[in-house]
Amino acid sequence: MIEAEHLSKRYTVGGQAVVALADLSVAIEPGRLTAAIGPSGSGKTTFLLMIAGLIHPSTGKVLADGEDLYALSNAGRAAWRAENVGFVFQTFHLVPYLNVLDNILLPTGAAGADGDPTERARQIIDRVGLTDRIDHLPRQLSAGECQRTALARALMNRPRLLVADEPTGNLDATNGRLVLDYLREFADEGMAVVLATHDELLTKAADATIHLAHGRLVESS
Repeated sequence: MIEAEHLSKRYTVGGQAVVALADLSVAIEPGRLTAAIGPSGSGKTTFLLMIAGLIHPSTGKVLADGEDLYALSNAGRAAWRAENVGFVFQTFHLVPYLNVLDNILLPTGAAGADGDPTERARQIIDRVGLTDRIDHLPRQLSAGECQRTALARALMNRPRLLVADEPTGNLDATNGRLVLDYLREFADEGMAVVLATHDELLTKAADATIHLAHGRLVESS
């Protein structure tokens, strides 16, 4: 589904050149859980944002089903993301004044949802074990419940690519294991799941790993 070809990203910070990613070529396959690993500053998040169509590479291409994402207009790329990509982040990014149901319904404002979006949201809420929290605000939830809400929101538009940046970084071991189980399920159902992580549990469970250091590919498997 996704092919990264010779991706590089360079910034200038305080007059100094910073290389966030250098000549990275990898393939992301549907039905697999892929983990990007490496120390902080290794380029993991930059890589995730590039394959999700959010950060324009300095050089190289991101191909989605053979189409160059960054040859699309901004509007075209936004439409592709809305239809194909779900996002999960370490800090959840839930709207504090919306309850669980309304947070999960947010993506339906960016892309058309088949059928009744509220009914679909309720089905996903039941799947991730939040039925008894459906009317709760984020401040009334545990960290694990917040992350499950974020996962449910990412699934609303049936994405083909799920991008997760340190999805267990703020969770205890029990909730981290639960989130991993959901990510595994999504991959087994045919979704391409790509995550950046320091979590050894996630790394061991991945079908493929991309090891980065200083923006460069050290090893992939």
